[in-house]
Amino acid sequence: MGVVSWERDALEKHSVDMRQFIGFRQSTLTDGGRIIEAYNGSGLTFTVLPDRGLDIWTAHYNGLPLTWISQNAPQLPDSALPWLRQFNGGLLVTCGLTHAGPPETDDQTGEVRDLHGRYSRLRAHDVNVSGGWIGPGADARYIAELTGTVSEGALFGEQLRLRRRCALELARPSVSISDQVTNVGDTPAPLMVLYHFNFGYPLVRAGTELAVASRVYPRDARAREGLASWEVYEGPTPAYAEQVYFHHVWAGRDQYALAALLNADFGFKVEWHTPTLPYLTQWKNTRQNIYVSGIEPGNCIPEGLNAARRSGRLVILQPGETHLFRCVLTVLPDAEAVRECRSAVEVMRETGEPVPNCRLDDFAG
Repeated sequence: MGVVSWERDALEKHSVDMRQFIGFRQSTLTDGGRIIEAYNGSGLTFTVLPDRGLDIWTAHYNGLPLTWISQNAPQLPDSALPWLRQFNGGLLVTCGLTHAGPPETDDQTGEVRDLHGRYSRLRAHDVNVSGGWIGPGADARYIAELTGTVSEGALFGEQLRLRRRCALELARPSVSISDQVTNVGDTPAPLMVLYHFNFGYPLVRAGTELAVASRVYPRDARAREGLASWEVYEGPTPAYAEQVYFHHVWAGRDQYALAALLNADFGFKVEWHTPTLPYLTQWKNTRQNIYVSGIEPGNCIPEGLNAARRSGRLVILQPGETHLFRCVLTVLPDAEAVRECRSAVEVMRETGEPVPNCRLDDFAG
């Protein structure tokens, strides 16, 4: 195919409906679950699950899978089942909003919490799609947007409201995710938010490298076993025990950090706004059959509410207070894009600054 013009004038001369090129297509599965298929002119496609917190399930670039998915996914939310039984895999599983980490019993209230909180089993409401041109003339950009609200609350308990916006640009293999979380109650509430971005084969395979400007902390003895090669991924291994690393990242002047999974001619970049997302967790799980890597920006690490309270890392959202979280996901489609990203990481190492509000000293040594 020759050169395609994505300028407004050319497109409007060829079509009366921009859904030919970009959009969010809503439908309902036979089990009643809602799905929203996203696509644009770059070749990026992904599936959003409104009944699982507007998280992202399958994702592809020109047919190439970007993520790992579980058997029987996508599953409808069922709070009677443990979190691991409900894990769909997929590009994004949001952890929170008041707990991210292992199952636990609250050491103050006695509340029992499952792995990674309730969010991924909450249904979105007020879901809308829209689109339009931004900017003048030949510089105009077409942006399609998906918005929705997810509420987490309990009578006499926390009252949190998340407003999510997913935005796609016409011809870019990229999606931006913005979440606005507000405490609409009258008492302070814990806020633990972790963006569990999951990547699978063939994007992640033997020899794939994680490029990030950071200081690395192993979570435990198992992670320390692989500390010398934390950035390199092995081939699938039967009964592989997961390794988890916490990163104190460097950010640029725009206060964004970046991490990228890189191969010679293909990769994927994650960028996030560090004032509200100062932490990065790396989950290496190169186990046979469930071969998946997590790149997970957060306002916390997945240590659980009890540990976060003790360590001083726990964020408390006051009544009426709002925190805004931003992430941008971008496919690196060729060797040139990979080289540019690798150079950007090197520049970050040389000119960036360690994120100031990240505390991981208790994992040193």
